[in-house]
Order: sequence, then C-alpha cells, then structure tokens
Amino acid sequence: MAAPMRLFFCRFNNTLIHRYRHVAPSTGAAVNLQSERFNSFFNRYDASQLWDGVAPQGMKRKGRGKRIGKRKRTDLNRGQVIGEGEMNMVWPGLNAPVLKGREIVQQKELPANPERMQQLIKIRESMHKPRVLSLPGLIRGYAGTRWPGMSIGPPDPIMDHKFEGFDTRVLEYKTVSNMTALFGRKMKFSAFVVTGNKNGIAGFAKAKAVNGRSALKQAKNKAAQRLQYIELYDNHTVCHNMYTEERRTRIFIEKKQKGYGLVCQRVLKTICELIGIKDMYAKIEKRGARNIQNLTKAFFKALANQETAQQLAEREKLHVVEYRKEMDNYPVVVASPSGDTRTIQPDEDLDFERIYYEGKVPLARPKKRPPYYKLDSYKKRCFVDYKRRNQYKATVTRRAASEI
Repeated sequence: MAAPMRLFFCRFNNTLIHRYRHVAPSTGAAVNLQSERFNSFFNRYDASQLWDGVAPQGMKRKGRGKRIGKRKRTDLNRGQVIGEGEMNMVWPGLNAPVLKGREIVQQKELPANPERMQQLIKIRESMHKPRVLSLPGLIRGYAGTRWPGMSIGPPDPIMDHKFEGFDTRVLEYKTVSNMTALFGRKMKFSAFVVTGNKNGIAGFAKAKAVNGRSALKQAKNKAAQRLQYIELYDNHTVCHNMYTEERRTRIFIEKKQKGYGLVCQRVLKTICELIGIKDMYAKIEKRGARNIQNLTKAFFKALANQETAQQLAEREKLHVVEYRKEMDNYPVVVASPSGDTRTIQPDEDLDFERIYYEGKVPLARPKKRPPYYKLDSYKKRCFVDYKRRNQYKATVTRRAASEI
C-alpha cells in the first residue's frame, strides 16, 4: 500500500508555500518531497500598480497626498533591453529577429562589452538631472530662465503707428484657476507686464489666457494702450522725495544725484529702467507686503502725482531753493514763480520733504559702530578734534548765508 500524501500550507515572511509531505506508514516520520513558492506582493503587481499604491486615488480626491500624487514615476529599467545582460547573447525573438532572409537565426554568444555598465550608469544619472535652459545674460531676467524680468519685445503696431524704442518686461507670470459648475476647474495663465520707451513714457497691464504666449501678447498690447507720461528731474531721477501706498504695500522714494544708481527692489528697478529713471532710492516697509501688482500700482501712482519745482513755485508763490548734501548744502534756486512772490508767515511749515512724505518718517536703522570705537587711541583723537568738529560746516553755512 502506498504511503499517504499530505498537503498543507505554511506562511514564511508573508509568502505562502505549498509543501508535500510523504508520511511513512511504519514510523510515521514525514519527509518533504516537493515545495512550491507562490509569487510575493512585489511580483504579483506590475510597476504601474505599485506606483499607484504610493498615492491612492481616494487620498487625491479628498485633498491629501498632493505632493505624493505629483511624484514622477521612475523607470528602474531605463537603459536595459529585454534579452541583453552581462553575457552578450543573441536571443532570436528578443534582441534579434527570428529569420534573417531565409535562414533561421541561431542562438550564440557574442564578445563581451566592457563599457556596458558605464553606459547604464550614465543613462541612469541623466534621469535625475533637471533640464536647464541656457540663455544669454542680456536676455535672461532676474528670475533666471523663468519669465519674470525677461524682455518680450515692443508691443505690436497699431495701424500705422509702430512702437519704436519701446521694450516690454514681464513682472509676474503664473497659473490661475477658476472653479465652474459646468466645466469644473479651468486653468489659465496670468501675465503682468510693463512697457516703456526709456524716456518718460510707460504703462502696465495684466491679461489672462488659456495659452501662456497668448497671455503675454495680450498683456503687452494692453499695456501699450495705457501709456502715461512721467515727468523726470534733469532726465535722470524723480522730482522730489515721495511716499506712496497701495493696500499693505508702503514705499518711500528718495531723489538722488547723478551717478547714484538704482538702489531699490528688483521689480521697481525694472520699471525705472523702462521709464528712464537712472538714479533713485526706494525702501519698501512692512514685511510681507511685497505684492508685485501692488508695488507697480503704488509706484506709478506716486510718479503720476509728483510735482515739479516750477509747479511748486507757482502754487506757493515762492522761490524754490534746493539744498543738497553732495553740494555741501549750497543753496541753488531751482524755480521761481512767474508773478509776484508772497511773504512767508512765521509759523508756516516749508519742509516739503515732510509734506510729501504725508507726515510719515522712514525707518532709519542706526549704523554699526566701527571696531576701533572703544580703543583709547581713537578716544584721544576725538578729544583733540573736539574743538574744530564743526569748523568746516560753519564755514560753508557762513558762505551760503552771505550769498543769499
């Protein structure tokens, strides 16, 4: 009589195994005759199903796991071909045709390729390298290879008028969405640009479109229809110090001498280059209030409301005299009224810098003391120079008073 066969299941490391045991009738000892291992979890599912398991669809619908859902699928078999391995073999039907003419291709071994592993490593490393778009320095904006700060050329001609000498820069470029009841979430591109001829004429506009290039083109042409003239002082700076605000954005603008340059935020610097302002200082106060559109609106509002020296002289019926630090506070008559002048009242406030700042004072941080400030030799020098500390300023003030 044949010995009975017993079939049972066991689980080892989450793997289901069939084991067949032969039980001897006399002794009752079991001897393993055959074992069969089922596929594990990683062998039962293909790569696409495993990647979907990283971010379940239910989590995406409920708004969780957004970053995981955007994760790119990595091709772990990139660079490898089915039928090719460390042994360079010809497998008919895999890496070679079955028939070559009228002859059947035979399986054979080819010479080894020592550079195969190096080629695979090079292909795998190229998967993780981000694509970098190289642009010349004159074309690249302040955001690298992205659109902000980049030039998109002059506006399109309108009838016979061509915008010669104009240039357009992108200030903001982003994607926006709108939730609709019929079509769901609709995505669009939003472009905010400024255009100018670098000689006192500039304008800004915003446009949205389904295509990014269309949004840039619409914004550029819309800005060309909203141009405004901006008065400049001596064709290089603003007319006077100003304060402006738009919502939470607050800007203090200072008039500077020739050669000072543009010391301001990069968006304001781009706008100044298109307007033709070469020397200016601007300080944005209140942290977290650097919205690009609010910055542009506030700056253009301040430039539109500025007052020239001649307009100030006509309004106040007084001579406008300018004292500048780089000229040793020597008085210079900038403008005079066309008619008669009036008498200045004793309690009249003529500090126009404070008037244009609308009663606000920009934050002035104290300067850091030099490292030699506590040395005894420096204190001794200060004691020696104490008597003539204001001698130069007093001389300049006396000379200025004698000229008036």
